[in-house]
Amino acid sequence: MPGRQLTGGELNAAVTSALVGIHSEYLGHGPATASTFHHGNIVVTLMHGVLTNAEKSLARTDRTQVVNHIHQLFHETMEADSRAAVERLTGRTVLACISGNHIDPDVAAEVFILDAPL
Repeated sequence: MPGRQLTGGELNAAVTSALVGIHSEYLGHGPATASTFHHGNIVVTLMHGVLTNAEKSLARTDRTQVVNHIHQLFHETMEADSRAAVERLTGRTVLACISGNHIDPDVAAEVFILDAPL
């Protein structure tokens, strides 16, 4: 049915697919695995295996601050597209987008705060 609002697992899968696609488009590779969940007005996507070989090398030589800064720049670059995808799929406005990375284990989180519960 055209225009049907996605819910539950369908929404989670669609958000995951969109964000992995954006990640791949901007960075040339996607995460090894990714998943999304939502509750109330919060949408969270977790991505595992996002670091490039170069970033892993930097992290091994105690340059984790550099790797974290690089990922902050990536987030700033991709944020508009990520927000637009989540808004399109949820039918809600994204009030805030918070991104974080952890080096070991290699995991990233994208958190979207929406203007209303789903």
